[in-house]
Amino acid sequence: MSDISSTPSSPTSSASTPPSSAPSPQLNALNIAEERASVSEADIAAATELKAQANKAFTSHDFPNAAHLYSKAIEKNPNESTLWCNRAYARMKLEEFGYAISDASQAIKLDPKYAKAYYRRGTCYLQTLNHQKSISDFKKVLALEPKNDTVRSQLQATQKLFRKLEFEKAIEREGEKNPVDRCHEIIAEGGCELDKAYTGPKLNTTDEGKYQITLEFVEGMIEWFKNGKTLPKRYVWEIVLGAYEHFIKEESLVTVDIEEDVTCDVIGDVHGQFYDLLHLYSLTGKPDPKHYLLMNGDLVDRGSWSIEVILTAFAYKWLYPKYMYINRGNHEAKDMNSTYGFEGEAKHKHGDQSYKLFAHVFTTLPLATLICPTQPPRTKRANDILSPEGKRRFFVVHGGLFSKDEVTLDDIRKIPRVGRQPGQQGLMCELLWTDPQEAPGRGPSKRGVGIAFGPDVTKRWCTLNGVSGILRSHEVRQNGYQIEHNGLCTTVFSAPNYVDQAGNKGAYVRIDSFGEQQYFQFEATPHPPMKPMAYVQGGLGSMMM
Repeated sequence: MSDISSTPSSPTSSASTPPSSAPSPQLNALNIAEERASVSEADIAAATELKAQANKAFTSHDFPNAAHLYSKAIEKNPNESTLWCNRAYARMKLEEFGYAISDASQAIKLDPKYAKAYYRRGTCYLQTLNHQKSISDFKKVLALEPKNDTVRSQLQATQKLFRKLEFEKAIEREGEKNPVDRCHEIIAEGGCELDKAYTGPKLNTTDEGKYQITLEFVEGMIEWFKNGKTLPKRYVWEIVLGAYEHFIKEESLVTVDIEEDVTCDVIGDVHGQFYDLLHLYSLTGKPDPKHYLLMNGDLVDRGSWSIEVILTAFAYKWLYPKYMYINRGNHEAKDMNSTYGFEGEAKHKHGDQSYKLFAHVFTTLPLATLICPTQPPRTKRANDILSPEGKRRFFVVHGGLFSKDEVTLDDIRKIPRVGRQPGQQGLMCELLWTDPQEAPGRGPSKRGVGIAFGPDVTKRWCTLNGVSGILRSHEVRQNGYQIEHNGLCTTVFSAPNYVDQAGNKGAYVRIDSFGEQQYFQFEATPHPPMKPMAYVQGGLGSMMM
């Protein structure tokens, strides 16, 4: 396989360039100027040259370097509003929306009539689901540029999205019927029969007429999807309901024992990149008794084949419930799906009730997985933290750790999740949203949701819980993965060339029964000519790129 490389376990090495435009700043280090500084002509000239270099890096999609160069330019000339606004845009490309809001706000402070800064801040508020502030900023753009029809249509689309979300919250409070129960009712009433014109792969049926899944069906379904075709609604429901029956029996923290001669591959975000997922599966192999797969959240949104991705993963879960595991990510959530495309895609391909079914079943996904190798380590490392039984074990979660130290594995196991959304605070939110930072302690989230946690936080938590390391996803890494926090925290991201523009590699991590880890990287694969965000509602797709 010419496009894949593996790296042996090396807890002190880093496989990636720094992921952040400003690694783990505390609030007082965000470079926000309180007042205009005195700037020399030489510094203004130097800032102008750095800005040109940053612009070149940005157009080359080297967003971390662009943000770094804009930062250096700001150090030379903090009075130049365009530098702050440009750095905000680079940080938006890195999905550092919290930092970008601070930068755009400083640009506005320097130039209260800077329409582009209001627009970028409004876009960041939209991306962090703060719709009212987004609407306010878009209105400010239109006050400055009354003839800007593009922003006017985006304002209207954002207002429509906000009203829709508020209406759905009201319906939920009134107690809408559980979508799983409703789908079973519709099936029993004969309201979702298999289309007789369907000629694709067929599910088997028992003597009682109940559907059963087979490997032959899954492989046929994948080929069907590769040819650009969709499944009938009845099969979609059967796959989702089949997976649901296993998810609902699992705890919020799933324990997976890795017996001798068994391996488990941890896969990070795939974000609807179906053709990259198929390439990834060709490298990992499908789940089987000797080889487990664990998908660590964010299977959907952004990419325009999210339905194909989630149905493939759910089909494997239905077929191989003890070899296929799926954690929830922050994008397996209603508000994210409404904003980033999955809701639009699900409704377009399979109708409203199908989306409601997916949205509910997402709430049944476990929040984390504890991978437990069953053999003692071959060689104990100096910084090894072992379980009470003297073995390695790994905590796999989409986001990361918590705003307080004393959270235990039992606390996570007991989190009530079914029917619930992550929200903006609490243990579930932090599990799905937080990020590591380089500095000790805890800091503000660069995303605007959750927190950032330092290496000391990771070490204390791992020591408290007898955990050898944390594997998390949630962030692009240019080389697909990065080992952080003195080897105790690894980020793995599995969507290569993320949203067709990041230029990053994908990666996955393999763990064996001794707790040894291998890191595999892979490149993006070609896909049909459909852009990311194709199903984002209301014409907001271009804003999410």
